[in-house]
Amino acid sequence: MIYLMRRVVELHDDAAPGEYRDLPEPLEIPGGLSLRRADLPVPYRDCNGPAYAQLLRGGRRYRRADGFLTNTFYEMEPAMAEEFRQAAEQGAFPPAFPVGPFVRSNSDEETGASAILEWLDSQPTRSVVYVAFGSGGALSAEQTVELAAGLEASRQRFLWVVRMPSLDGRTCAFGARDDDDPLAWLPEGFLERTRGRGLAVPAWAPQVRVLSHPATAIFVSHCGWNSALESAASGVPMVAWPLYAEQRMNAALLEGTLGVALRPRAREDGGVVAREEVAAAVNELMEGESGRAVRRRAEDLQRAAARAWSPDGSSRRALEDVAAKWKAALGGGRS
Repeated sequence: MIYLMRRVVELHDDAAPGEYRDLPEPLEIPGGLSLRRADLPVPYRDCNGPAYAQLLRGGRRYRRADGFLTNTFYEMEPAMAEEFRQAAEQGAFPPAFPVGPFVRSNSDEETGASAILEWLDSQPTRSVVYVAFGSGGALSAEQTVELAAGLEASRQRFLWVVRMPSLDGRTCAFGARDDDDPLAWLPEGFLERTRGRGLAVPAWAPQVRVLSHPATAIFVSHCGWNSALESAASGVPMVAWPLYAEQRMNAALLEGTLGVALRPRAREDGGVVAREEVAAAVNELMEGESGRAVRRRAEDLQRAAARAWSPDGSSRRALEDVAAKWKAALGGGRS
């Protein structure tokens, strides 16, 4: 996102006041990734949109910063890290310090956590498909039915965090009511037919604990950045299912650059992912030849994430660099 803001600012360096310009399409991202306009967050897609001027003002304020701490790590985005390093050396933009991955922890005492973890304990190693779309993601009622049918058809074990479907077409539903039972929106007989190999839970699961559990094999995810980092730190490959905000960009990085995700195809009529495509994506990542390569790259990324915070790791060195700069700015470390 910082890179997008920077590109917007650079695009307007020689623009007249009140003149707004669209980002190029495709937008070339360091690392060989080409983003279509449809992959960008909505406010960045149209220079005449109501939020574009605000993004430009915000990006110009970013230029006045001394630097940025970013929750990523060098090995995850090496080309981007090098590009920001060169820009900082040229005085074009403040330096960015990749100091991640910072991953939240969950407590077993949180409501429902123990039952979920006990269920995972009873499953074979690397056998469970974990399905969750974050705290703000929402599927339509039709998509919820198609996802359920796809999971059932795949014959794979699964843990699905089910949220109330969106009834107005929105894919973002922060603050949505969960006082109704989201499981009531599942197809009739689904829970009975999948009992024993599937567990559907309403609204929430201890995600970090789930991803790090030996039984978890793959993650069907909305590709929010926190989820992407949690998956990387656990070595769990993803079925990338972006919904809103910057998630399409993240999905493009995870699939196209890092190769740790597969992305199902949506139908043209409304963007619904059909049950056949759900089952195919899940089974390919669990058992297929291309899925094997994705799983291997996810394991490589996990090792890189662990090394980043080792004594001589890239993120540790970056944070030590920031600390040294702060001490120098304070006059040699006086408190």
